[in-house]
Amino acid sequence: TTWRKEGTPRQFDRDEQLPDDLHVGFMPGPRYFSSAPLFLSSGVLDSGRGGELKALEPAKLDSAIFNFNKLLVDSVYDLICLIYPVTGSDRDYARFFVLETVARVPYFAYLSVLHLRETFGERDLEERMRTLFAEADNEMHHLLIMESLGGDSNPMDRHFAHILAFFYFWYVVLVYILSEAAAYHLSELIEDHAYHTYDKFLADHQDMLKSKPVPAIAQKYYIDDNPYMLDLVCTVKEPKRIDNEDTPNSPSYHGFRPKQLKSLYDVFVNIREDEREHWKTLCNLVQYNDMHGNENGCSAVRPTEMVTNSGSSVFYVEQS
Repeated sequence: TTWRKEGTPRQFDRDEQLPDDLHVGFMPGPRYFSSAPLFLSSGVLDSGRGGELKALEPAKLDSAIFNFNKLLVDSVYDLICLIYPVTGSDRDYARFFVLETVARVPYFAYLSVLHLRETFGERDLEERMRTLFAEADNEMHHLLIMESLGGDSNPMDRHFAHILAFFYFWYVVLVYILSEAAAYHLSELIEDHAYHTYDKFLADHQDMLKSKPVPAIAQKYYIDDNPYMLDLVCTVKEPKRIDNEDTPNSPSYHGFRPKQLKSLYDVFVNIREDEREHWKTLCNLVQYNDMHGNENGCSAVRPTEMVTNSGSSVFYVEQS
């Protein structure tokens, strides 16, 4: 079982004598060893069984929070779909401009709260803040790509996106202060919608997209720039996936860079795969309070009821 300081795994065998000063906190909030903020990746210390080390199962959200988040995100998404139906025309980029404007807001909200906590003396937040900033930077480049395609050319589209973003920012700040897991779950749902939106767009308009050139900002971000920021987005290792021979390898393996961009189709493949990377990171933050996941990969968050254990709030996990 792996006990991890974010970015620094340490293995403990089940028969190994654990340190006397090893303590684990419970969700919500960081789970950590006593001497330093070491986040738990895939194990918990079962104090009811003599300190036995056992595998951590993914946490689940309270069903009321889960259902409210889903209702909120689905309602906003359905509203955007109603106003901006996908038709294969240039108006589709206006829809993506609005979606990307909203999708990047939570990362700024998370960072704002974390900066405040850091200002008040909390430490060991730097890796999470660095990764969240890279996520925001990635979404910003999606937005720049949509702008380069004319997605922001209509003032009404800009005003609509800005109004949504303004109110959503303050809502996410409040939720993040009260429950990090609930706030991460909001973005998990948004990124899931984003992935499937781009996936369908690619399937329905492949020929049109392959006939269009690569925007300069996409070439710069995915190919020409230093890969450091893009690599930070890929927190969960998994085998590389290749859709077909005409599609560049997806950046779904940590540190992997797409090798070429032949057309706008390839650009949207990379945007879709970026959304998948965001989704994986957020799933693990909700379920493990850790960005990197565990050996079992990641799956969508599920709802259940919350229970109390020894006065600490924990997520009750049912067997699947």
